[in-house]
Amino acid sequence: MKFSKSVIGGAALASASALVLVGCSPEGSESDSTATAGDSASTGAAIIKTNGSEPQNPLIPVATNETGGGKIIDALFAGLVYYDATGAAHNEVAESIETDDSQTFTVTLKDGWTFTDGTPVTASSFVDAWNWGADPANSATALNSYFFEQIEGFDGYNSEEGASNPEMSGLKVIDDSTFTITLAAPNAEFPLALGYSAFYPLPESFFADPEAFGKAPVGNGIYTLASADDWKHDVQIDLSVNDSYAGEREVMNDGLSIVFYASQDAAYADLLAGNVDVIDGIPDANLATFGDDLGERAVNQPAAIFQSFTIPQNLEHFSGEEGNLRRQALSMAINRDEITNVIFQDTRTPASDFTSPVIDGWSDSIPGSEVLEYNPEKAVELWAEADAISPWSGTFSIGYNSDGGHQTWVEAVTNSIENTLGIDASGLPYATFADFRTDVTNRTITGAFRTGWQADYPSLENFLGPIYYTGAGSNDGDYSSEEFDTLVDEGKTASTPEEAIEKFQQAQEVLFTDLPAIPLWYSNVTGGYADTVENVQFDWHSVPLFYEITKK
Repeated sequence: MKFSKSVIGGAALASASALVLVGCSPEGSESDSTATAGDSASTGAAIIKTNGSEPQNPLIPVATNETGGGKIIDALFAGLVYYDATGAAHNEVAESIETDDSQTFTVTLKDGWTFTDGTPVTASSFVDAWNWGADPANSATALNSYFFEQIEGFDGYNSEEGASNPEMSGLKVIDDSTFTITLAAPNAEFPLALGYSAFYPLPESFFADPEAFGKAPVGNGIYTLASADDWKHDVQIDLSVNDSYAGEREVMNDGLSIVFYASQDAAYADLLAGNVDVIDGIPDANLATFGDDLGERAVNQPAAIFQSFTIPQNLEHFSGEEGNLRRQALSMAINRDEITNVIFQDTRTPASDFTSPVIDGWSDSIPGSEVLEYNPEKAVELWAEADAISPWSGTFSIGYNSDGGHQTWVEAVTNSIENTLGIDASGLPYATFADFRTDVTNRTITGAFRTGWQADYPSLENFLGPIYYTGAGSNDGDYSSEEFDTLVDEGKTASTPEEAIEKFQQAQEVLFTDLPAIPLWYSNVTGGYADTVENVQFDWHSVPLFYEITKK
């Protein structure tokens, strides 16, 4: 839908989001309070303890594109908008986001926002942060630069290595509380993305020393890292309530402690013992019983999470016609129904596309999706055709992090492949998520590897562009398709949500032909909480709303 004029305030933006969010995850309660963190009692006794993982990268919003760091970044920073439990967007730092043409947006900020170092949050805090993230000179750090691609004047990953373009022409500071965003082409969905962490503001201290900032970030969110000593690497991070938080989300506890467990089993054992308050993952071995163990405190609800494994484009035997045949054969060799039923106790649903059923526009009948059906006879036939081009040798491996509870399903997938195709297949475990991601990021991993996507904002495009667009920050398999890129661009600039959905579905047809990743299943969020806490609610993309949780 093209707006003649859109004034995107809290209620108006929520209505606009509803166009995109039909069929989103179950609704939850939403506080109408306008109290701030400073209104909460802060005795230090009501600290919420949860599970997490050591961040892969320094705690800089535009440098964080994995869930371990993302959970922390979202607690430390506040953006122009935030998402409620259902995924609807509400203004936070923004007073309004206005547009006449869905191409140029005028952003007006609310008064009273400061960073935890006491400096004000201004229009420049956003514009300078986005320009830094889009600057090709910072591309090694700014992994989320893809999200600025649609702003006029973006060069980013398309520039020559070492080039510098510190200012995008599409960003203009009008005064301390006002700035404009001009896109390269109209995009009515653009405001919906502005709650994602790539668009968070940064204080002036960041630009003086980004490396030091990443170790002790200064934010404007609900919580704060009071001291660099509160981040005990590979152990836990302790966040305090930010008394200067100026938003409408009321904080109902005294802080957040995120423990970096070595395994889901350890986290679940601590939950049952009352040593941790809430966790967002249940070990495979306990999926059949956690409902009985926790009763009403067990959580099992749909979430915008997609699981796959990626086969790098440069992996031997997986390029050209041979690679296309082998990718199809592997996909058809996996018995997704059996794995999701037996291992996951139906807390997963076999994938039928590359996105999520909780996102508007999802379809289970995209042409080419039949490659996701278990078809062992066809799989053997395709593998033989590939062998006729170049005989297979060696072991097919899938890399994964052992601390994330992935071993059981990786073994089931590789067993299914081995039994169907008659080849050696096995998992390749890494001790920690950080170690695993380092090899993936450095392109030093020697086989396929597990991949997944937890939505940043509720749109089909968010499951496609950041992962498969040429040069995008989370394109870990280095996939590149001009046809796919063009369809994504056309979807982003479509004049109506319906036209956008059509383009994004066509883009998935290209993915089903090329299979840069092998879709496996959609995830429910499975978790739970101890009898030490109340008011626990998980949001549309599986993260607990920590600020709402109260200690008994």
